Amino acid sequence: MLQALGLNALTESVYRTLLAEPDRGVEQIAAKLHLSEAEVREALDELLELTLLRPASDSRNLRAVSPEVGLTRLLAHNQNQLLHRQQQLESARTAIAALSAEYLDRRLDDEMVLRLDSLDAVRDRLEELAATAQEECLSLMRGGAVRPDSIQAGKHPNQLALERGVAIRSIFQESFRNDPDTLRYARWLADLGGMTRTVPLLPMRLVIVDRSIALIPSDPADGRRGALELHGAALIQPLCALFEELWRNGSDFGQPAARDDQDLTGSERALLQLLGQGHTDESASRKLGLSLRTVRRMMKDLMDRLGAESRFQAGAQAVRKEWL
Repeated sequence: MLQALGLNALTESVYRTLLAEPDRGVEQIAAKLHLSEAEVREALDELLELTLLRPASDSRNLRAVSPEVGLTRLLAHNQNQLLHRQQQLESARTAIAALSAEYLDRRLDDEMVLRLDSLDAVRDRLEELAATAQEECLSLMRGGAVRPDSIQAGKHPNQLALERGVAIRSIFQESFRNDPDTLRYARWLADLGGMTRTVPLLPMRLVIVDRSIALIPSDPADGRRGALELHGAALIQPLCALFEELWRNGSDFGQPAARDDQDLTGSERALLQLLGQGHTDESASRKLGLSLRTVRRMMKDLMDRLGAESRFQAGAQAVRKEWL
């Protein structure tokens, strides 16, 4: 129940025992919970580190800090950490937007940015990069479904890279689970050793090879119009930071969509945020890679859970309940 705050089941059971029976010693706790004394001591050390235990003033024993104080403080700490990570992610997204705006319309003649003017040129270059990759390939797969021809084009190079020991990590939007072809591709990749996670929203399509070369679409609205190939640490490092932040916040492929403390999935929270930013159902569906019908069904469910009769009321209720 308290895993979101950093307590595993064993540590939580020890904490609950000390709250109910504060005079129990290590031996008694171990006997009651059918644990070894070493396991109890390890749990006590963890509780001390989380400041959920403190020394009793009149003895050498430890006493449990009340949930109202200890767990509330721990919750606030976790919320602050989450806010900090969200701020880092937003900073990274801002950096990417600035980078794209700066280089999108420039035809550079130096070696830091090369323009690949067609989808065939992009596929040829991806095949070359997969064949020469030494350590890892990272990718952001924006959108709900990957085109069948793109899936087929990427299978052979990815397989060869994995067989050479190259690590492949891919992040898809959660909506890809609704597309059978993309779902089969993700399973195929996982079976070969590739790692896949999902997030509700992705800012762009992206491929990074060995943290030295990156490809981004020259037109974010149409990936078939070519790509920009980026070189140099100044361009690549922010993209790597963006990927790692998204990876840390993603859900492993094969796991059901996680729900947060408000019982919201990532897609539900992202939908609320998009609507709060003024997006229509139509634009939100494009951002999330979901059908308009699915977005409207999600919104109706959210309004029912919020007890709201209008979008405005739903927004106010979401803020009041700290869903936003």
